Amino acid sequence: MNCRKTALLKTGRVARLVLCSAMLGAAIPTMALAIGGASGAHVDYQVQGKLGEVIMNPYDIAPLTAIIKNGGYVLKDVTVRIVPKKDGQEIKYQVANKHLLTHGGIPVFGMYPDYVNTVEVEYSRLYNGKWEQAKESYTLYTPPVYTEPNATKTQKAALFSGADVKKVDKKFSDRLYFVNNFLHKAGKGTRAVWNNPTGGALEWNYYPQNFIVDTKGEVRWYMNANPIYDLKSIYNAGVMMGFKQNNDGAMSWGFGQRYVKYDIMGKEVFNRELPAGYNDFSHSMDNSPNGNYFLRVGSSNLKRADGKNVRTVRDVIIEVDPSSGLVQDEWRLFDILDPYRDVNFKVLDQGAVCLNIDASKAGHTMSAEDLAKQDANDKFGDIVGVGPGRNWAHVNSVDHDAEDDSIIISSRHQSAVIKIGRDKQIKWIMGSPEGWKKEYQGKLLTPVDSKGNKIECEAGGSKCPGYENDEGGFDWTWTQHTAFKIDSKSKGDIIYVSVFDNGDSRGMEQPALPSMKYSRAVIYKIDQKKMTVEQIWEFGKERGNGWYSPVTSLTEYQTDKDSVFVYSATAGADFDINTGAFKTDPNPYIMEFNYGSKEPAVEIQLKDTTGYQAMPFSVDKAFTK
Repeated sequence: MNCRKTALLKTGRVARLVLCSAMLGAAIPTMALAIGGASGAHVDYQVQGKLGEVIMNPYDIAPLTAIIKNGGYVLKDVTVRIVPKKDGQEIKYQVANKHLLTHGGIPVFGMYPDYVNTVEVEYSRLYNGKWEQAKESYTLYTPPVYTEPNATKTQKAALFSGADVKKVDKKFSDRLYFVNNFLHKAGKGTRAVWNNPTGGALEWNYYPQNFIVDTKGEVRWYMNANPIYDLKSIYNAGVMMGFKQNNDGAMSWGFGQRYVKYDIMGKEVFNRELPAGYNDFSHSMDNSPNGNYFLRVGSSNLKRADGKNVRTVRDVIIEVDPSSGLVQDEWRLFDILDPYRDVNFKVLDQGAVCLNIDASKAGHTMSAEDLAKQDANDKFGDIVGVGPGRNWAHVNSVDHDAEDDSIIISSRHQSAVIKIGRDKQIKWIMGSPEGWKKEYQGKLLTPVDSKGNKIECEAGGSKCPGYENDEGGFDWTWTQHTAFKIDSKSKGDIIYVSVFDNGDSRGMEQPALPSMKYSRAVIYKIDQKKMTVEQIWEFGKERGNGWYSPVTSLTEYQTDKDSVFVYSATAGADFDINTGAFKTDPNPYIMEFNYGSKEPAVEIQLKDTTGYQAMPFSVDKAFTK
């Protein structure tokens, strides 16, 4: 009787199979021998080139990357070139020794999606005590871009449906732009809210769309977030925001209840839950020159003056040590600022309160009666309103000024940029003077012209010459995003700050027609000793409502090219005013300006994607330095 058949039919299957193997002896090789064993371990799949195997998407979250393993050799003097498509943008970089050692081979970055890429590598390898030089090509297919479906009419099949490259000056032709976008809310990710205690912004949950685009409009990297992200998990979801490329080339950011750092190949540096006393990260994770990270979070449990316990919303800054994760300091803004200043709430367009966009409420504002009802009904959470436990501050950026150990914050719902010292004392407030209590009046900056003369502003100080749709003059920022000090141009008491002025509630009012709204990228010169502010550059008025971004966006100086990068991230969305339904997603603008220029050197418009922020990405930082 067949030995194997006997073993399967009777009990004691394992023992009988072993016995059968012994009986058959060398006539039939065992499974172990078939895999390797005495015949030796070997690679039994296709291998290109003179080195080892190629590992595609080596860390699971970056499908357009690969590692050409070193094959057991010592490598040095490595150069990688991604052969461009016809008339495409070349990506070429040298690889520092630390990256060759870390990845066990040559990291490949910048391939095209759904394409058979040609990757050229040059290197020296050590074999039998001698260095051999080599140059070879690898042919690597990469998958199409992927994004989670969310059952909305406006979602496209691809990562985004295209890019319109309008202008790229030669100086910027080697640029790569990291784009931080996301999908609309979906049923999968809106299943929970905090209730112990009440409040917070847990339901703020959007699937990410993070990618790198070149100056030809081609995607050269994208994130498959699923291995580190789960829309259905309280502690593994949220809105991915606050991306920064660190000096070591790796990317840091946060989402929901986590803050993380990964290199661009997808290798984890750290991935941590927020410290237990804090919740709901979003918007900003600043990597300070002092080596620490400054995170914008909320308090997990605050006892208000009325005895109620709440989770707070976007109004706490913490400083964490990157190695230990220990909290070094905190800025509790509800103790430092006035959480009951309500003048801005009464003029905010309720149709676009950051990402909570509801076209059916476009043009609607809140009254004092509406705000009073919130208190009377104990309504807390991610809602516009006064007092801790509501979205009274909506801080969307924090920038640590290491020169005087202070933080500069952008508070959207106060339409103010504010500097606060390590001692938790306010140094200055840049914003309309309306509605600030007496104790804050001495901290307000005075607008001046280029000669230092005071600019007289009307309507309680909210309407300055230039706030309307004309050139020149001065204007405050309104529901702004990002306030970053330009370190290389600042010195001592004279500092320069870049801001994206979204423009809702400009002049402390809603305009007669929605089409009159516009956004600006703007740079201010601040004399911290004289307590004055001068507007030295702006862009956006001339583009009018077509460039208007009601929410999100960024303006940031770039040292490497002495330029100003701007992302108007929610411009160009079309919606039905009667039903509140969006006909299209936004069509964001990527722009870069030579410093001081009024015309962009780069203009690329993305299509049908909800944008948050973007920035130039440095391949040299990532691999060469």
